[in-house]
Amino acid sequence: MMGCVRLVPRGFRPLLLALSAVLLVGWFSPEISDPDFWWHLKTGQYILEKHSLPVPDPFAYTTAMARPAYAGEERTRAFNLTHEWLAEALFYLIYRAAGFGGVVLFRAAVLAAFCALAGLLAWRRCGGFYGALAAAFATAGVAAGFAVDRPYLVTFLLLASTIAILETRRWMWLLPPLFLIWANCHGGYFLGWVVVAAYSAEALLLPAARRLWIVSAVSVLASGVNPNGFRILQILFYYRNSYMTSRLLEWAPPRLWPPGEFAVLLFGAAALLVWARRRVRLVDWLLFLAFALAGLSAQRNTFLIGFLAPVLIASYFPWKPRLPVLAQLAAAALVVGALGAGIIRGSFFQLRAAEWKYPAGAADFLLAHHVTEPMFNTYEYGGYLIWRLWPQERVFIDGRALSESTFMDYARILYNHDASGGESAEELLDGYGVQAIVMNSFEYSNGLVYLLAPALADPAQTDWKLVYGDAQAMVFMRHPPPGVEALDSLRVLDHMEAECDLHIEREPRYSRCARGLGQVFARIGDLTRARRWIGVYLAHPHDPDFEAEQEYQRLVGLGR
Repeated sequence: MMGCVRLVPRGFRPLLLALSAVLLVGWFSPEISDPDFWWHLKTGQYILEKHSLPVPDPFAYTTAMARPAYAGEERTRAFNLTHEWLAEALFYLIYRAAGFGGVVLFRAAVLAAFCALAGLLAWRRCGGFYGALAAAFATAGVAAGFAVDRPYLVTFLLLASTIAILETRRWMWLLPPLFLIWANCHGGYFLGWVVVAAYSAEALLLPAARRLWIVSAVSVLASGVNPNGFRILQILFYYRNSYMTSRLLEWAPPRLWPPGEFAVLLFGAAALLVWARRRVRLVDWLLFLAFALAGLSAQRNTFLIGFLAPVLIASYFPWKPRLPVLAQLAAAALVVGALGAGIIRGSFFQLRAAEWKYPAGAADFLLAHHVTEPMFNTYEYGGYLIWRLWPQERVFIDGRALSESTFMDYARILYNHDASGGESAEELLDGYGVQAIVMNSFEYSNGLVYLLAPALADPAQTDWKLVYGDAQAMVFMRHPPPGVEALDSLRVLDHMEAECDLHIEREPRYSRCARGLGQVFARIGDLTRARRWIGVYLAHPHDPDFEAEQEYQRLVGLGR
């Protein structure tokens, strides 16, 4: 065996490690597409230019009008406005220095470091180079779903760093300042409390634990030096009782079937812990149980198992095989092939923002015509409109989730509800004084049509005039600016088709807009377009959908 190992060149492993690092950075560098990025960026600009936190809310005019929907909502609102201030300032500084490309590379570097720390801990536990490399890539499989530009990236890196410091017992003095920075970047710093508690509990069984307990206590106290003190657990309770939060996909429990990376790592690590139960460290049990419960409760927490499970699997895997030369060369070929494929496809190193997803043209229109009247906008466009329009214009709603009552009114307006017992969509628009509407047409994760759009296409309604439209957004106004002529309202339907076409072209996995569009055309009697769009939906990968298939056959029959 030793003779075979010598066949691998001396610099082979360092080169493979470097190529793996480049592969991870490439993997984590898709274009900026998260809708929350924009308001984080604008908040960072506000903080640095105004030298103050954004309280009261400067960006949405509805915040000051909102009535509390539950006890504690005002505290939650203050928390959401302030708890990420340091990370937001950092994002804006990076943007000013290096543009969108710099933000993408920062995100990729943070996530690559997160994976590297998983690999480092696996190597420390098992001593195997390829086991550690596999652990890093296993962590990357989960982390790839979080390759977006939000302050929670700080939690990824600092959580991993905290575990690495406590595992090695080196540079313990870094923990208090690390917790201080963490608590001013993202609310996930309370996970650091879980980690130091787990290691401190294990230390009860070990001699010379006093230093660890002191550092842990000082770190927790340091984390209280932030705009919200120690209110984080109270805020998490409020989140869990919020209807608005329950509507967000990231707070929903993850799907365990069919099994994805999270499920495989979760159950694989659990099986090995049970198998090796007599030699499993107490800290491993404690962290696994805490992280598993968090991950099973919300998709946004699955990264915890993504980091810990590969380390545990490497630690307790019953065999430690040495790879033959051919297997080592195959591993290198796989890394090189994956890197080359990502570069050729153009999915790696996308050093740009995905402005094709956002209402850039609509924002240009509003700026050019100096529109300042109250505006209604769709939720996913709020952050971008804050970035582009403030201080000239303020938004109705955005991803900061500041008001439950505003969100409920928003949903009633967007889906054109006129249910008894509440105000109609038009009455709500009047009540908020809305004079302009900037919107897209679909919720792309589930294909729901925003019914306000086809309602505004009805020639019988005369209050709202279509004044701008492209494949990203439409602008309606009650009173168009001087020199702007109203467009034919039926062009709304053309816009909806162009918008769905664009998204399916760019993100084929989100094809359910075609299903929704087919239903709209079937409802208004345009059977040709209804048949076309349901056919487009069925032609793309989708879950079994007997209802859509049956409707398509019905429309085909009617067309004969």
